[in-house]
Amino acid sequence: MRTAAMIARGSVREHLVLQAMNPVDVHTGVMKSRSDAAAGGRGRQLRILVYAINFHPEPVGTGKYTAEMCEALVAAGHEVRVLTAHPWYPTRSLYEGEATWRGSHWNGIRIYRAPIWAPRRSSGLRRIAMAASFVMASLPRLAAVVPWRPDVVWTVEPSLLGAPFAWLLARLCGARCWLHVQDFEVDAAFQLEILRSPIACGLALRVERLILRRFDILSSISPQMLERLATKGVPAARIADFPNWVDVEAIAPLTAPSSYRDQLGISREAFVALYSGSIGAKQGIEVIATAALALAQDPAMHFVVCGEGIGLAGLREAAAGLHNITWLTLQPADRMRELMGLADAHLLPQRADAADLVLPSKLLAMLASGRPVIAGARPGTHLSQIVEGRGLVVEPEDGAALARAIRTLAADPVQCAQMGKRARELAVNRFSAQVVLGAFLEKLEAFASPISLSRMGRG
Repeated sequence: MRTAAMIARGSVREHLVLQAMNPVDVHTGVMKSRSDAAAGGRGRQLRILVYAINFHPEPVGTGKYTAEMCEALVAAGHEVRVLTAHPWYPTRSLYEGEATWRGSHWNGIRIYRAPIWAPRRSSGLRRIAMAASFVMASLPRLAAVVPWRPDVVWTVEPSLLGAPFAWLLARLCGARCWLHVQDFEVDAAFQLEILRSPIACGLALRVERLILRRFDILSSISPQMLERLATKGVPAARIADFPNWVDVEAIAPLTAPSSYRDQLGISREAFVALYSGSIGAKQGIEVIATAALALAQDPAMHFVVCGEGIGLAGLREAAAGLHNITWLTLQPADRMRELMGLADAHLLPQRADAADLVLPSKLLAMLASGRPVIAGARPGTHLSQIVEGRGLVVEPEDGAALARAIRTLAADPVQCAQMGKRARELAVNRFSAQVVLGAFLEKLEAFASPISLSRMGRG
């Protein structure tokens, strides 16, 4: 079933269109028009195929970012087609009312969908089988794209299983191929003990290295992940920075108490620790229940957990009997500012062994809200470097440490305000959609220009 969060992201979409039409010069920080960007041989329409297992209307995760990227590409004048799966994330149940096989249009984007098997329970083998079901089902549609002859074939990990076919399509069409890494699946499989056999691990690494080195350009979302691409044998000249982003106009600090306090019956004097986002296997999410138990006797402390995913049932079981936690499903996009402003502090738990494999995209909305973040992270990780000075960093998977950090911030509202201000500044200056997507458009157009020049006269 579709949740309320799956409604159209009207305000976000409008901002993205404006931002794509007016990218930022990343060197001077000055916004310039698309006509300025077209000078010097750019501004031509490109044909771009996006091959991704997640896409709109999935409200969180890689599907959200891929959809917003495509909107920006269309707003910049490019022709975009998307081959994706039937939507399934984060509920792991197939959405109703979304056509499979038949093409559809959404915001100027032509979308083709292939079936996918989405098991309710997750395991290593089930994840592989799920990705394989989409890849195999999508191959006929992928082959049908060849006559269209895209200029760029853009794909994203997860899932790496589809990457070889995206590369092959690009070669058949004479297109450039771009792989964007949101998550190193092979590394995560090792750390989370999905892959345990030394033979399987060695084979997976060799296959991954072979795939990565075939792409013309590879991007990822954090400096550490870019470094990891280099350690996997990708030449530095092929590596590009493409972080996730946040709409800093749609999510901004509130000037009055959030309407959610009255809606949920939470006192305006209570200190609210909020977790909002998907609830999966990599967050170490159980520490929230441990912290809530430690603070259960303090009426001034309240927790709100807003999200869905495979880890939700376990978290609710761990928190059974606690009355200082309020549960919400994912909320409509047009209430995101109110939701994020409900927090006095945001919670960002992580498993210790996953802290630098994945930079949680939910962090960016937390920063944009102008509230401090309490993150579970090891010192020196990219996550800890971002949060330091903008919140508190605690030992991963340590519920007692999380509870102490909440008490510390609750006792010092001045420090909270200062940390929140610094968080907001970072979101605006480094991770705003205007900055990130403007730079991406410039990179993509420069990347595609050698082949597109040779195709100016094609029909």
